[in-house]
Amino acid sequence: MLRYLYADELHKHPRLAEDMFRDRADQFKTRLGWDVQVNEKGEERDRYDDLNPLYVIWEEEDGGHGGSMRFLPTTGPAMVNDVFGHLTGGAPICSPLIWEVTRFCLSRTASPCTAGAIMLSGGEVMEGFGLTHIAGVFDARMVRIYRLIGSSPEILGSQGVGRDQVSVGLWPFSQADCARVAERAGIPRELSRLWFNAAFGKSGRPRFARSA
Repeated sequence: MLRYLYADELHKHPRLAEDMFRDRADQFKTRLGWDVQVNEKGEERDRYDDLNPLYVIWEEEDGGHGGSMRFLPTTGPAMVNDVFGHLTGGAPICSPLIWEVTRFCLSRTASPCTAGAIMLSGGEVMEGFGLTHIAGVFDARMVRIYRLIGSSPEILGSQGVGRDQVSVGLWPFSQADCARVAERAGIPRELSRLWFNAAFGKSGRPRFARSA
């Protein structure tokens, strides 16, 4: 199932949280060789985790972490502007209707539907909170994954070539995309919406530590 948890709610699901940060270290540091910091507990964390972001986590049947990603509004600190702003020509992406997603992570033992379920959560967040777009930074390997999932972004800018290419993209909200992603993930859209409503209610409002 999908769980929507702010950072200050992770203590309610300690195993899920610990697995998420350790799987992030495994994916980004060990497998991809990114220049990220791993603490003494074997967890990958950065300064954006201190801003009470919203995490979407796929919880496997055994209660473990299958995959996850992190949301923050672009009206506050965001990697797409702070770290990768040069990819969009220095023009910041800043709108209350656009949130950033980062740290798209899959565990080594993720079930086949996990990637699609996580992407489906992006559509639920956009629809549920009235957003128009999701922004994200991704490397070349993700282009094929997004295509298979059924939701590809509009690329705003890139650098590098081949497997080293890094891009910034925007995903617009689309009911058609949501339906396609749900179908390919094998998750009924009604069930996906039920998981979202369980976290926020039908008229829930987002909350973050810092936003403009």
